Amino acid sequence: MSGSITADDIEKRVSALMLPSKVSDILREELLAAKPDEGKLDRIISRVTDAYADACIEPCDPVGVVAAQSIGEPGTQMTMRTFHYAGVAEINVTLGLPRLIEILDARKNPSTPVMTVYLQEQDGASRRKAQNVAWSIQKTTIADLGEIITDRTNLMIFVELDEGAIHERNLTLPDIIEKLEGKLKIPISVSGYTLTLEPKESDLGSLVMLSRNLRKVVLKGFDEISRVVIQKEGPEYVLYTEGTALKKVLDIEGVSPTRTTSNHPGEMYEVFGIEAARSSIINEILSTLREQGLDVDARHIMLAADMMTCDGEVKQIGRHGLSGEKASILARAAFEVTVNHLIDAGMRGDVDELSGVTENVIVGQPIHLGTGNVHLVARSVSGVSRS
Repeated sequence: MSGSITADDIEKRVSALMLPSKVSDILREELLAAKPDEGKLDRIISRVTDAYADACIEPCDPVGVVAAQSIGEPGTQMTMRTFHYAGVAEINVTLGLPRLIEILDARKNPSTPVMTVYLQEQDGASRRKAQNVAWSIQKTTIADLGEIITDRTNLMIFVELDEGAIHERNLTLPDIIEKLEGKLKIPISVSGYTLTLEPKESDLGSLVMLSRNLRKVVLKGFDEISRVVIQKEGPEYVLYTEGTALKKVLDIEGVSPTRTTSNHPGEMYEVFGIEAARSSIINEILSTLREQGLDVDARHIMLAADMMTCDGEVKQIGRHGLSGEKASILARAAFEVTVNHLIDAGMRGDVDELSGVTENVIVGQPIHLGTGNVHLVARSVSGVSRS
């Protein structure tokens, strides 16, 4: 009968294994909960190590080519849908192939930027606090608070404010007047909840310009965020925004800075750093593929994200990013702007070492991967020929 295994024994056995920290932690927890005897422990550890070895990449495996194929082939099955209701009413997001392309191209301005805003734990269950945060970040203009009437005959603009809308958004009439006068640089007459504005110059052009400027004034919230939708997920309320202003939103009281995210990896990089941008790229690509019902191993996505962020900034996979920075002239020329690369390399007298995949395929010789990376040398030792 095998003896029982103590927690120290399990700790020593698991620590001795060459496994990733996350796998080791899970294995340790499961073993401490199961408390197996010595025989079962040996079998468990043997199976885990064998499974990990099977999951590892073999030496000289062309991981870049495999990752590219594993992402590119499912990409051909993706739809070209640009807009879709992603489970949240009224929030449009880009999905399918257009979304995958804009992530890998590291676009500075995504077509549909969206933020997921979480509240502090003590505030998350309160609908009222969620609504207050929503009004604090959603752009509020004068058009949201009442009706704008343009009197072209008398060259005047009247704004009939809705008292309920002002109270709902936690604004006051003096605040509105102060902000409008500060932005428009004109005096405003007030009669009850009706505002009267006159242009500095008495002509129709000035009236039209004043009307346009009046509608642009942001009275509350951030100009980048046009709409906020509140959704209850489990015990707490979550805010989804059209538009992103991540750095500004994190300063709002009641917002959780550790959980609030943007679907724009570039913005995640600017606010949280390069590791957050890497995680954002991985999560956004995986969620885009899963939405289309495509199952791609996360490690292929992780390799692409690592290459995009390994230099400390988010780079696109294109001629202005990774492909354009390859050491091989032929590899750069095979991607885009072929003639320019070849002419520039010829003028500089560059030499291609032919160490990568693309350039060796072009010249018709074996690539330095797999069996092509193995070199056999025959030599004679004590009169015996060995290879």
